[in-house]
Amino acid sequence: MDDHPVLRKGLARLIDSKEEFVVCGEASNAVDAMALIRELEPHLVIVDIGLPGTSGIELTKTIHAEFPKLPVLILSMHEEALYATRALRAGAMGYIVKQDAIDNISNALREALDGRRYLSPVIAAQLQHNGPDTEPHPRDDPASLLTDREFEIFELIGKGHEVREISNALGVSPKTVEAHRTNIKEKLKLKNARQVARMAVQWLGQRAV
Repeated sequence: MDDHPVLRKGLARLIDSKEEFVVCGEASNAVDAMALIRELEPHLVIVDIGLPGTSGIELTKTIHAEFPKLPVLILSMHEEALYATRALRAGAMGYIVKQDAIDNISNALREALDGRRYLSPVIAAQLQHNGPDTEPHPRDDPASLLTDREFEIFELIGKGHEVREISNALGVSPKTVEAHRTNIKEKLKLKNARQVARMAVQWLGQRAV
């Protein structure tokens, strides 16, 4: 499930070109995805982490709650283990970065369908170095205090996006974004939105080093 039609169609063609796999449905958002899953009963679901509205991680939680045995493979542009950790915690069977999809999608699908966790090599190396069960400490990474949606908004704030831009990107109302920003402020013990933005920029800067 991906909101970008070119990428989604390209990935579907790639998977369909393999004799062992058949793509039975596509969707651009979480609501349509759940409807298709209930109708088509697929053996595996590929979910883009960056869906509008309900994010890929939130969709994974929904799928896992309703279909606990249905493997979900997260497709992501993020090459940092913290995103993979959140995806796996939500119930995903695997995490593949988009840069690896062309070369590794078949292997990822086989592993997930066989009940084995698949991680892109760059992610697996990070988790092996840090320990697979390592959780970031709030003192070292304040973003670990945030829910998946709050984390998503925190990151967008750090990239310089305003409330209206975040609202449009995520498919939610500006009031919803502001409510999440207020929660972020309280959890991180900040005084105002300006301090939230400053910390978000600093957080992103530290991870880019």
